[in-house]
Amino acid sequence: MHRRKFIKQSCSLCVAVGAGMIAGSISGCATLPVYKTGVANNAVSVPVAIFGTTNFQLIQPKNLYYNIGLKKEADGSYTALLLKCTHADNQLMPTGNGYKCDLHGSAFNGEGKVITGPAERPLKKYKTEIQSDQIIIHLI
Repeated sequence: MHRRKFIKQSCSLCVAVGAGMIAGSISGCATLPVYKTGVANNAVSVPVAIFGTTNFQLIQPKNLYYNIGLKKEADGSYTALLLKCTHADNQLMPTGNGYKCDLHGSAFNGEGKVITGPAERPLKKYKTEIQSDQIIIHLI
């Protein structure tokens, strides 16, 4: 095979693989439930109704850099975790059974405990309570 043909075929393959990876990432993001909300009095309010078909919700509070993972537990309570890696302050991505940092590879389970380093500390957990039909996440 000539060098020119080899390079052309290699580049075409890289572009095809890269496009497939990007399309897979975009479609994965599109199916992730996201709820955008504001912050008032150091708290975030989320309607209970958004958990009608899912047990997990990604919360994007306005003017906060990091998202919050909000999970409905089997007993009806809610767990809210700040999705900020405790190693290098990178935004975490939900993985289905926990959270992963794409910067250095740290992984956390659904309760926020470290399962793979280099992170050594668990994720910050926020207190939650239910008031009427709202889940209140206390940010302090």
